[in-house]
Amino acid sequence: MQKRFTKINDSINAIDGLKCWGIKEGKNGLGIVKCEGKVSGVFTTNRIKAAPVLITAKHVRKGRFKGLVVNSGNANAFTGEKGIENAKRMAEILASKLSCKPDEIAVCSTGVIGRQLEMEWIESKIEEVFVKLENSRQAAKNFAKAITTTDRFLKEYAVEVDSAVIAGVAKGAGMIAPSMRSATMLAFLFTDANLDKTEMDELLADAVERSFNVATVDGDTSTNDTVLLVSTGKKKVGKELFGKALTEVCFQLAKMIVKDGEGATKVFEVQVRNAKDDRDAFKAAKAVANSLLVKTAIFGCDANWGRVIAALGYSGIELTENISLWFENGAEKVCLIDKGEPTGCEDEASEFLRENDDFKIIIDLHTGDGEGYAMGCDLTYDYVKLNAEYTT
Repeated sequence: MQKRFTKINDSINAIDGLKCWGIKEGKNGLGIVKCEGKVSGVFTTNRIKAAPVLITAKHVRKGRFKGLVVNSGNANAFTGEKGIENAKRMAEILASKLSCKPDEIAVCSTGVIGRQLEMEWIESKIEEVFVKLENSRQAAKNFAKAITTTDRFLKEYAVEVDSAVIAGVAKGAGMIAPSMRSATMLAFLFTDANLDKTEMDELLADAVERSFNVATVDGDTSTNDTVLLVSTGKKKVGKELFGKALTEVCFQLAKMIVKDGEGATKVFEVQVRNAKDDRDAFKAAKAVANSLLVKTAIFGCDANWGRVIAALGYSGIELTENISLWFENGAEKVCLIDKGEPTGCEDEASEFLRENDDFKIIIDLHTGDGEGYAMGCDLTYDYVKLNAEYTT
């Protein structure tokens, strides 16, 4: 009988042999992780890819990992050849300190688009951070803080699966609508499970598809979105069980990102049932979770179910008006539409929204057996204020 995985109160420091550290100075930060193993990656599908994405994607294909360097405050995106040179330089500096090849280093950046990196600051901070690398809970927290931009809280999650550990750290709050099939969402996952590169690529792609790719804060897909999985290969774990545990870590990190949506006060999951197929179900769920009108209605605790219906209608899926729709939180359920018939429970549903900041919108399309889900958050005054002042 397979042993289930369990959450542990730890972070990436739970991985034996991993050392890290980070610093944050105003809007700028820099973090380093030292860890030897195999690596897989999934990256943004935005046609404008940041320099570190281009460099790291190339390095990851070789499958060898010795270290990671991340800067925050500047995305190094839309920066031309100079940006590429700077990303390469970051890899070269850390590689020289780890006595390895630059293509064994991953480089990530997050922050403002279109500005060249302040390389003098970055080079000096790599020196400062490197000498402090250690394996401790505080070191992991410092790294997690260093990579943040508009984040309101740190995002860390770890599970024990059989005798192995999967631990992850992420950042993200705005410009979140990841679309990764081969201000920014970054996630770094580490495990001591023994996996080959092909298994890692397959399991990471599947986990990302079921977690980060169903999360949306504002519908914007960043130029820098990156998820990395590093395996030190010391423990044996069944592939299927590991895949489920990895998906759980990614899902929880994705939910934290959505919950931290810039200015967000509520997080919700959209579950679509009985669609024509799973593809339609996921499209429908993402359309609802991404709708600005749905988001603002939820912020205002206005049970305006017509906005959900409109989002379903423009999602491009096959459907009829034979739709059921309700809110639930596990203990309470408020039905708004029952097989195409409004129930008249808008006041009760609005009260539900006022009392709950984490809930589900359940939609039954009655057209097939497809299922899908997405995660979203409300859209508030603070989101507009924060992003209106982002570069100032």
